[in-house]
Amino acid sequence: METKPRLMPLLPLRGMLVFPGMIINLDVGRERSIHAVEAAMTSDKQILLVSQKEAVTMEPGQKDLFKYGVIAEIKQLLKLPSGALRILVEGLARAKVETIIEAPAVDTYFQANALPMDSVVSEDNEVEALRRMLIETFEQWIIASKKVNSEVLLTFKDQTDPGRVADMIAGYLSINIEEKEQLLEAVDVKERMNKLYTYLCKELEIAGLEKNISQQVRKQIEQNQKEYYLREQMKAINKELGEGDERQAEIDEYKKQMSELDLPAEVVEKINKELDRLYKMPPMMAESAVIRNYIDVLLSLPWGKFTEDNFDLEVAAKVLDKDHYGLEKVKERILEYLAVRALTKQSKGPILCLVGPPGVGKTSLAHSVARAIERKFTRVSLGGVRDEAEIRGHRRTYIGAMPGRIIHGMQTSGCMNPVFLLDEIDKMASDFRGDPASALLEVLDPEQNNTFSDHYIEFPFDLSHVFWIVTANTVETIPPALLDRMEVIQLTSYTEDEKVKIGELHLLPKERQAHGLTAKTLNITETALRHVIREYTREAGVRNLERKIAAICRKTGHRIVTKQVKSAKVTEKNLTKYLGPVIFLESDLTAKAEIGICTGLAWTSVGGELLKVEVLATNGKGGLVLTGQLGDVMKESAQAGYTYIRSRAKELHLDEKFYETTDIHIHLPEGAIPKDGPSAGITMVTAMVSALTKRCIKAGIAMTGEITLSGKVLPVGGIKEKMLAAHRYGVKTILLPEQNMQDLEELPVNVRAAIKFIPVNHMDQVLKLALEE
Repeated sequence: METKPRLMPLLPLRGMLVFPGMIINLDVGRERSIHAVEAAMTSDKQILLVSQKEAVTMEPGQKDLFKYGVIAEIKQLLKLPSGALRILVEGLARAKVETIIEAPAVDTYFQANALPMDSVVSEDNEVEALRRMLIETFEQWIIASKKVNSEVLLTFKDQTDPGRVADMIAGYLSINIEEKEQLLEAVDVKERMNKLYTYLCKELEIAGLEKNISQQVRKQIEQNQKEYYLREQMKAINKELGEGDERQAEIDEYKKQMSELDLPAEVVEKINKELDRLYKMPPMMAESAVIRNYIDVLLSLPWGKFTEDNFDLEVAAKVLDKDHYGLEKVKERILEYLAVRALTKQSKGPILCLVGPPGVGKTSLAHSVARAIERKFTRVSLGGVRDEAEIRGHRRTYIGAMPGRIIHGMQTSGCMNPVFLLDEIDKMASDFRGDPASALLEVLDPEQNNTFSDHYIEFPFDLSHVFWIVTANTVETIPPALLDRMEVIQLTSYTEDEKVKIGELHLLPKERQAHGLTAKTLNITETALRHVIREYTREAGVRNLERKIAAICRKTGHRIVTKQVKSAKVTEKNLTKYLGPVIFLESDLTAKAEIGICTGLAWTSVGGELLKVEVLATNGKGGLVLTGQLGDVMKESAQAGYTYIRSRAKELHLDEKFYETTDIHIHLPEGAIPKDGPSAGITMVTAMVSALTKRCIKAGIAMTGEITLSGKVLPVGGIKEKMLAAHRYGVKTILLPEQNMQDLEELPVNVRAAIKFIPVNHMDQVLKLALEE
């Protein structure tokens, strides 16, 4: 039921709305609002409360206020020290704001024509049902949200007016101003209750969610507090036992190591992740040892650590000359590398492959290179390696997994640019576990090894700064793809003069020191050393020479300790007292002219050797027999030579039908040793012709060369090795292919002077020079 509009003071409310029946405290601070309260107090103490649409508006106008408000009575008024007022008001009735008379000045106040509005109530069961539902749902909301005291419900139980119930509940809800204004404007109670029920259900759902979230957070906090409490207890117990927090101390130690290294970002991230796992893991769990090993490997690698190279070529040359006599070609190549490094400042290292017979100093030369350029040295022996994981490492899924030998070598070197020796690369094998030679392709390829991938560490590792040195006895067994990545340098056999110098400058002082002798207590003359080399050793290198010198040192040491002598001087005359009878007699292969016995030259993995070819012609049916474990190429060479002799039977004064009545047996002594290659071709033909014609082969002559069916002599390999072997055995004359004469430039001057070299290009020349008339 509507009444007439009333002119009354207006109090704009910010951020809140008052419903009829609500009793609430309001703080009034704005000048106009204070004047409005004072005006109300001087009249009937009633004031119109209207909410602002935006709480931030400081000086609202009619457009900034809602259309409905509440007529309220001021119950109490209190002046605050700040000058503001605190009033206690009670909402009386809804009111529609007809017009607002805006204040012209600050010291005046707003007035409004307010039309009181009575609630429209329909007496039916639906309204009662809604009232009960509202009270029940409000009770659930109070329990769920715990924002309102549960005693408030007692006031609702006795309240029969549904409109008043709706207004009271609306006052307690935390809904926004717009929604509250809609409830205030809903004069029809049923409409008001329906809207309110919608808002209340929504708030109940939100309160339920808040409760769940709150419980989860509280549970998590309780769990964290529990863990913290238990950890503190463990710390206290460990402290009492005198153990301390070992795991935390261990992790702190790892963190300290990480801070001292220049680790890549991805490695740091991985280690931190593993440390987190380690901390959370029970101490007796087997996997913790796996994690520790992995972290230890990562931290032991020399990430970003480099040593300074020595680019002083004079110093490097002196170091190389001091450590090794001869080997000029190799030393020259190393000095060239240093010179290029000094000019370009590039860090890419070469891959040198030192190929030569055993005992010529390949491994010790790698040590000298490291000393010359002042780099760290590390070595890996590849002899007998047949598992790819030896090179690339095992995957960490396997028990007992470990990094490969390359990464292990980098660990031991402690820097990114060591001299890295891969020893005996020709002795690798392959089986069902993979091919290690193929795995080495990535290591030794300058275009790939800057991101070498080891299965264990799982991060690319830079090997491009490493100076790689590879050693092998022969290149035959190295896969072509691997050999292509290396620069091959041949180390040949030592000459007798070189061996004498090595013995005097290196081996004798070394063995003296090892056996507690000095230059005063033991002296070996140069002539005695030559006799040791000629009569007691036959080798490409100097290992046996070192053993013989060691034997002399032992004998001398024994005689000095037993006080037989005070010092010893070893000469060629008393040499047999120290080393026993002579092992190799001088010139036993080419000492005299014989029929059917010819001396050839062979190139083996232990250097050059003299090869004796024996041929016997007997009555038979024209058979050709070859014995002495010959390879296919050598057998075919003998067949070709035999066919050549048949084609030249007339010129050689042989019976043209000799091949039907004569058997020829070719034998190479030392039959247990495999022999192969075409370079004994002219040697076998000469021996066969000698046996068939009964003409002697001249003494002191040796030969090498491949033969064709037409009798041409083709060039062969290993000339330097073969010539040094011939010089070692005392050969005076050598027949060799004409095209091989250019290879003689590599020979020492004294070898060239001691031997007469005769170039040949046809078998007729060979026979004319080698056979006696």
